[in-house]
Order: sequence, then structure tokens, then C-alpha cells
Amino acid sequence: MMKKTISAIIILALITTVLAGCKSNNITSSTPSGGTQVSSRPSYSTNITVYMPVEYVDENVLRDFEIEFNVSVTLVEFDSNEEMYEEAIETSIYDVLVPSDYMIDRLIQEGYLTKLDHSLLPNMAYVSEQYMSPEYDTNNDYHIPYMVGTLGILYNRRLLQISSWEDMFKTDGILMVDSERDVVGIALKMLGYSMNSTDDDELLEASQVLENARRNIRGYYESTFIIDMITAQEAFIGVVYSGDGKLGVDLNSSLAYIIPDEGSNKWTDSFVIPASSKNIELAHAFINFMCSPNIAIRNMSAIGYTSPVSDAWSEFASNIIMFPIDDELARCETFVHSNQIVEKHNRVWTILRSR
Repeated sequence: MMKKTISAIIILALITTVLAGCKSNNITSSTPSGGTQVSSRPSYSTNITVYMPVEYVDENVLRDFEIEFNVSVTLVEFDSNEEMYEEAIETSIYDVLVPSDYMIDRLIQEGYLTKLDHSLLPNMAYVSEQYMSPEYDTNNDYHIPYMVGTLGILYNRRLLQISSWEDMFKTDGILMVDSERDVVGIALKMLGYSMNSTDDDELLEASQVLENARRNIRGYYESTFIIDMITAQEAFIGVVYSGDGKLGVDLNSSLAYIIPDEGSNKWTDSFVIPASSKNIELAHAFINFMCSPNIAIRNMSAIGYTSPVSDAWSEFASNIIMFPIDDELARCETFVHSNQIVEKHNRVWTILRSR
């Protein structure tokens, strides 16, 4: 999953006078036990570069991190996991990445990540066990979960009746998310196949579904653009990620977000540190800071997604988009990585987008 837009670089400037008053290392912070302690925080006086999807963090949180640690944060934003992969392996400027599960799997397999030092991550204790130890990183050596969610359909419920991917593909004016794994996966799921299928016959059927729906697909866009169009009633149906779905419903009461009957993708986006990072200790400090419950609450409020930090859930527990029922999640599956999946799904996607 990921929120995707045109790449941009946002450099958050430090305010000198504020920093001058924050040189003291005595910082009050929360502890995994739920209490508070006065701890000695190092003053790094350096820069950290974080690479994540757009609008995926409360920027005031980044400013607070800058002040607390006497650093500057450069936030670089990307369109897709695939774009992130190409950029991250070709450069050495990034200290923290926020990819999705299947892409983390790939980065681990190809040796692009550094192992985490858990002694520098005490706030790991706040992260719910249900999101830890996935098959691709059973010892949590390389990742710490940041946000979780689903892929679904946002539509105007006063104009349309939609319950499935099949319903959606029959509807005119679809705004489709611009994501290779998601789009190919949707077609496979509609047909009753795994979103990770590498079966040539199943992928041929999926490509035919997408080709047949071409006349109903208005275009391929990033998820935040889709919610802008639908909330403004310039479109009436689109494929979005759950956080954008929540924001859309919050903005327009005529809208609904659903996980289709056939099921969908459930994803986890996590913090990882590339092996090329030149600021390993500061990267750990950033990840640990972001796992604090109060920071998780602020980020959830700002972006609409669900943090795996369980102490942050009580304020949002009634929201069914952020916390789907078990039956809905049971219909969903997680993307995995293999070279065969990359090759075969990319082939379907390339043909689809070239026409």
C-alpha cells in the first residue's frame, strides 16, 4: 500500500532561536511502561534524510524531532514502491526508508538493508505483536512497522451501489490507483485467484479483465488525487488506500469506503535503514521517536491510517475503516515478493499501460 504522488522534496528548516533554547539534553519522554522519565538525549547537530510516500506524516512531528535532537530532517517523497526501489539502490543519501511489506522483502533478499539495533529502539515495546515478525523478517532484524491498512473502493453511495470488484469494473468513470501490484492484484482477486499469482493462465485472465474494463477506467492516478476528485464530486468511484478512504468519508458524508466482497490487499509499511546510511544512530533515534504513542496518535490524526502502536488505538477504535472487522481482513492477503512475481506482473502492467 502506499499513498503516491508526484515526487517532491520538502526541507524542513530549523528555527535558530528555538534550537538555541533546546541545547539541554534533559528531555522528558514516555517510556514503554507508560510512565515518564528524564533521559539524556544526544545532540547530533547533523542532517537525516527520510524517504517516504507523500502526506504520510504530520510535519509538525518532524519539526518536534528536529528540535528535540538538534538536527535537520530532509523529507523526500515518492510515487510508488517500485520508484522508491530504483532510487534507493542507486543513491546513498537516504537514512530511513518507508516501503511496503513486499518491497522490504525484496530489499532484504538483495542485501540493501542494515540490521537494526534493538537496544536503540525501546519504543518497539509499543508496537502490537500482531504486526511484528512477518515471514520475510521473523526476528524483526530489518523493519519496524509504521502504518497498516487496506486497499478498497471509495464511491458515492447516494449514486451507486457497489459491493465488489466486479461491480466496480462494470461502472463507468473509474479512477484507478496508479500502482502495478495493486491493479494486477485487483483483477486476480476478482477472479478468485491470489494477488500473488504467477500462473500464466490466471494472469492472462486478469489481463483480459483489465483490458475489457478499459472503456470504464477514466485514468490511473495517485490515491490522494482520487479522493480530491471524488470528494469534490468530479468523479464518483475510485480505488484508494484506506487512509485516503477515511479522509474522503470524513470530508463528504455521501461517500463510502469498502473492502470488496472478493477481498483485497492488507499491507504494512515499515521503517527500514538502508545499508548505505551514513547516520545509523540518528536513523534509529528517528524510528524510535515515531513509535512513541503520542507521536503515533498525532500521525494517525493527520493522515488517516492506522499505526500498529496499540496504545494509540483507543482514540480511533470506533472507526471501521481504520479497524476493519475480522471477517473483512480474513478476505484480504498480503503481497509477497519473488523475482517471478516481479517479472510476470510487470509484463501485464506494461502491456496494459502501453495501449
